[in-house]
This record gives sequence, structure tokens and C-alpha cells, in this order.
Amino acid sequence: MPVDPVNFSGLSRRSFFRLSAAAAAAVPILTEAHLARAQQRKFNFDAPPHDAVRIDANENPLGPCTGACATISSLIPEGGRYDYDLTETLVSTFCELEGLKTDYVLPYAGSSEPLHYTVLAFTSKDKPYITADPGYEAGMYAATLNGAKIVKVPLTATHAHDAKAMATADPNAGVIYVCNPNNPTGTTTPEADIEYLLANKPKGSILLIDEAYIHFSDATPSLDLVKADKDVIVLRTFSKVYGMAGVRCGLAIGRPDLLKKIQYFGMNSLPIMAVAAATASLQDKDIVPQRRKINTDIRTETFEWLAANNFTFIPSQTNCFMLQTNRPGHEVMTAMAARGVYIGRVWPIMPTYVRITVGTRTDMQKFQVAFKQVMNSSTAGFQPLELPARLRETPFTHLS
Repeated sequence: MPVDPVNFSGLSRRSFFRLSAAAAAAVPILTEAHLARAQQRKFNFDAPPHDAVRIDANENPLGPCTGACATISSLIPEGGRYDYDLTETLVSTFCELEGLKTDYVLPYAGSSEPLHYTVLAFTSKDKPYITADPGYEAGMYAATLNGAKIVKVPLTATHAHDAKAMATADPNAGVIYVCNPNNPTGTTTPEADIEYLLANKPKGSILLIDEAYIHFSDATPSLDLVKADKDVIVLRTFSKVYGMAGVRCGLAIGRPDLLKKIQYFGMNSLPIMAVAAATASLQDKDIVPQRRKINTDIRTETFEWLAANNFTFIPSQTNCFMLQTNRPGHEVMTAMAARGVYIGRVWPIMPTYVRITVGTRTDMQKFQVAFKQVMNSSTAGFQPLELPARLRETPFTHLS
């Protein structure tokens, strides 16, 4: 019999951990990597060759910073130990930098786990999941598994979250998800809009703010809302600007009572290399401004080239952007892969756009050559991406 995740005070310690482990094991944690790989497999792409340009999963080609790499190497001999102290050091370091209490932060192997667990904890068949369209899809999968209705709210004309529409999307909303900056558009939502949404959302709902890409942009972080004890959970990850997508480390930040409800779904010990590398990254004061500049410079050069060649795109503040192809985006994905450039992916609401990750300067030069060739030629036909039946049949609700 399912156990109410917000009322488990009567469980014994042993029963609690047994049930929470079972709940976590039953939930597939989907990440950016899974979603990018799913499209590759659908179109029978071979594994990318060594010299392929991989700009399909919003990875940071710069990898971990020097200090993080050194830390990882030094800890290899200690790989046989759990060493919880390193995790505690990460939390205390982050809290000292951000002015937070340590019980307001939970560490995870990336931000995908707390994203899923928040959706599971605060949505149900009676409490819908509200998200932007287009937006990052992972939360919708968790909501589907939870039997929650999904309401997809189109972005505004400036590609920001439509705060007014999201606040009134459903009076029984359980979770309202805001990715700021947004994945896939790389656009930001003004602080005033987020504050409006928080002030006008349905009572009892949770505002889940995903700040995976915050360091690339000039968007205002939402940690002050956490400090003010609002109904907010903020997600951070070391996968993007810090270049640790393959190392896996992230944080959930919120009031202790909210974090307790997502902690029910599982808290595993974290890889010691990941938490130590994340701590080293936080202690490097130069990494964020340096990498923001590198990304901004290459993105600007790419946009200038696209504009000069009369290609349409959505201006972005992150390491990804949406590019208009004026034909089914999956065709372009396939044609680009045939030229050794892996891009993606496509969102149903924007079927002729493809998402492009900003790679290295060399990556983007190769992208430009291949994209111009593809756009100047006829592209082979394609088969649309098929989701598993249980997801394909989900009645996702669209707000017009």
C-alpha cells in the first residue's frame, strides 16, 4: 500500500528506510544525458566518433577546473571509503558563500534527483504539475509516474515564463516548475515575475526553481526567497558552468521542512571525488566569471555568424539556444549527425527548431560549416521520436 510521503511519523526507522529505498528505486531518474541519448538511439545514430562535435546535451567541454581535477586525482586511493566529512564540507562551504544555514541544503548526485523527488513529494492525481512550454522535460516524466496532471504553459513573446498564466494554470497545483534561465531557450525570467508567481500561486503549492544555468547569465538568483522561508525549492548543479556533468554533484536548497519531504525518497552517500571536486570549484573565485566570458564570447560569435547568414534563432544567455530550421528539426539532426556534428533536441511545440549547445570555438566553427551545407541541401526524411507507450498516452494539458 502506498505511504503518504508527507506523513510518515508513524513509521519505524527500519520501515522508513526500506520504503524510501523502494520508492526511489521505482523511479527512473531522467537527466539531460538520457534525453539526448534517446534521440540518438531513435535515429540509429552510431556512437559519436572520437572527433565528432557533440553539442547536443548542454555539456561544458572545458570539464572540471584545475583544482577539481587535482582533487579528484588525489582522492582515487581513498575510493574505498564513504567519507561523509567531505560531503559536510561541501554543504558548509556553499552555505558560507551564500549566507545559508546548513539545514537548508541537501547534496545529491546532480540536480536531477531532487527535481524528480520534489515532483513526487508535492504532486499527485489531485495536485497537478505546472511547467513552461518549451521547458526541461524531466519533471513531466516524474509527474506522469505520480499520476499527476501536467499543465504546459507557453512562454511569453520574449520567451520568459508566463508568471500570470502559470499562477492561475490550476487552482490545485502541487508544483510550479521554473527553469531560470530556461532550458531549451536559454532565456531568463525577470525577478519581478518570479516574485509575482510566488505571491499569487495556489496556497500550498511549491515553486521549484531550477538554476542549472544561472552562472552563465545575468538572471537574479532566487536564494533570497529560500532565506525568507518561502514555499520555494531551488536546484543547483555543478554539471554546467563547473564542467562536472560526468562527475555528478548538485544541491537542493529550501526550508528544512520542505527538504525533509523530498529526502523521504532517498539519500545515498555521494561519490567522494564528486563532492570534493565541487568544493574545490566553489573555492575557485575565478572559474565562474572566466567561463561565463568564454561562453558569452563564443555564443556571440555564433549569433553574429547566424545573423549574417540570415538564420533565425532565439537570443540566449546560456550555453544553449534554439535555432530555426524551417523544416522538421529531426531531419536536420539526422543530416548534421551524418556530418559528424551531433545537435539536439526538438520540442513538440517548436517542431522546426533544434537546440544547439555552445561548444568550443572549434566546435562552433565545424557546426557552422555543417549547418550551412545542410540548409543548402535537401535533407533525408525522418521518423518522429516515439516515447514509451505509458508516456506517449499521458494526457499532457496545454494552456492556450
